[in-house]
Amino acid sequence: MRRAEKKLKRAQQELSRKHKGSKNRAKARLKVARAHAKVADARREFHHQLSTRLICENQGIAVEDLSVAGLARTKLAKSVHDAGWSSFISMLEYKAQRYGRALARIGRFETSQTCSTCGVKDGLKPLNVREWTCTACGAVHDRDHNAALNVKTAAGLAVTACGAPVRPGAIPAQRKETGSHGFPTGNRAA
Repeated sequence: MRRAEKKLKRAQQELSRKHKGSKNRAKARLKVARAHAKVADARREFHHQLSTRLICENQGIAVEDLSVAGLARTKLAKSVHDAGWSSFISMLEYKAQRYGRALARIGRFETSQTCSTCGVKDGLKPLNVREWTCTACGAVHDRDHNAALNVKTAAGLAVTACGAPVRPGAIPAQRKETGSHGFPTGNRAA
């Protein structure tokens, strides 16, 4: 995607140098349009592949309802917009519904501001605070790890404290599911 964005940038620079109304400007406009389409297609393809993989591998998924507008005002703005969070979440939603999986959205104020150990809300913290100590229980938290634990707990997906495995073991295929598909199961000589 980054390569496609570089080509888009170059094509837009070339377009800006062309005289308005010229045939070369029309050609450059088409080149810019194709470059835009390639960038959009690359992003959409990545979203489809990742969302399908997540939905097929998991019974339930919990996502944090991020403030994309707030994150876009930071120095991470390009990365935030490139991620396409809302389109990714909408893909997860319809695929979860299609495959019969559970998708939970967790509010943004219930995650990184709350202590995952004792549950006390410690107040707003700026993004540059990556580690903080809970005033109630004294536990030291990494901001992202604490948010992940809170999302997991809020979604009801928490496992036992000993860290039991979440995924079941491999299940062998049933006899009728093995072999080649697409061939009739009756007499093959016929």
